[in-house]
Amino acid sequence: MLSSKERSRLKKISELLYTASSRLRILRTISWSGRVRYMFFRNKGEKIPEVEYVPYDPTAVTEDLSQARRLLQDSAYDEWLLKKAKEIELSANLLANCGTREFFNISSQIYGLPNSKLHDGSTTPLDLARKFEAIIDSFQKDPVKNVQLERISADEMCARISRTVKNTFGNLAPEVIVVDELSAKATATSRKIKIRKKGRFYGKDVQQLINHEALVHVATTINGRAQESMRILGANYGSVTKTQEGLAVFSEFITGSIDIERMRRIVDRVLAIRMAIDGADFIEVYRFFMARADSKNQAFENARRVFRGGVLTGGAPFTKDIVYLDGLIRVHNFFRSAVSRSREDVLRLVFAGKMELDDIPIIAKMAKDGLVKTPEFIPPWASDLNFLICYFAFSVFIDDIDYKKVGEYYDELLDKYL
Repeated sequence: MLSSKERSRLKKISELLYTASSRLRILRTISWSGRVRYMFFRNKGEKIPEVEYVPYDPTAVTEDLSQARRLLQDSAYDEWLLKKAKEIELSANLLANCGTREFFNISSQIYGLPNSKLHDGSTTPLDLARKFEAIIDSFQKDPVKNVQLERISADEMCARISRTVKNTFGNLAPEVIVVDELSAKATATSRKIKIRKKGRFYGKDVQQLINHEALVHVATTINGRAQESMRILGANYGSVTKTQEGLAVFSEFITGSIDIERMRRIVDRVLAIRMAIDGADFIEVYRFFMARADSKNQAFENARRVFRGGVLTGGAPFTKDIVYLDGLIRVHNFFRSAVSRSREDVLRLVFAGKMELDDIPIIAKMAKDGLVKTPEFIPPWASDLNFLICYFAFSVFIDDIDYKKVGEYYDELLDKYL
């Protein structure tokens, strides 16, 4: 049992780390002004954009982290908090190197690379992207599968999402607004969900954004900030992104709100980052997306995601967008492993705040010691343990089947009619 003095010390360290992380604002720092896009199209998409970043001074972050380190002692909790301090420091160094090749090197450490190995020791996000691409391409040959759903405006998206977040979070609900400039169709914090005014939205996008932005990103932020002794769990910094986006995309999958175009975007981002690492410049990546996007504005936004903060002439992109596919696989495997070992107790703990999957053991220990409390807001699918157990138990069973033989049987069956 922790003493009150020990609890107070750990809480103080957590608060200092939370304060340090609040000074990061990664996506805001590496954002581009609207003039960059204007000039790109004025030059008919034939000139690499010129981007200037406001210099980032990490001094305040460093001072907060130094104070936190002086309070550290020798315990499992202190070891974990030191790890968080190093991760926050790495994110600060990332921002201090905007527009340089060092930005790419740090980005690779935080978010990984297309050829980073998954836990099986051989599969990479790039392997998965190429596999998904082949499957998606085979299905998109059939025009029947490309029927579009209802088209809706950004304002209508805003209204529909507003209703849901108010019903879900009550007085804690974030404001939902439409903005002119945004690197994605939507982004979320605990206070605001932003919808891009010129984004192309269809009916299914409503459920995608609700399950992704509101029920994961907003929920885990609110839950984390409610952890009075460990408010660092409400902080947003680079290393928690893989689990955050993995959870959010998995939420789309398990609720049936993802579609083939959404999956295509996730896959294309991995392929585009690989292109940029191999030397493709902004124009080449923009043309890659033009061949796949439904508008030149969308192609520009996609290319911007790859190069923001990095080097536009190629070789040093921002690797964050790998985490959507990488994180999805890791989150799925984590849930499946937890269910197969009858550890449903940790399934809800993932929503106690923003964390890495590797943090789960220490978070579980904190929960036992009263440092972390049960999260208040959990997606409906994650609240239904009966459903999750059935879903993943079936997944585990399927994994034991020799699919090569099964595939050969059905290939032969289908070939009779093709």
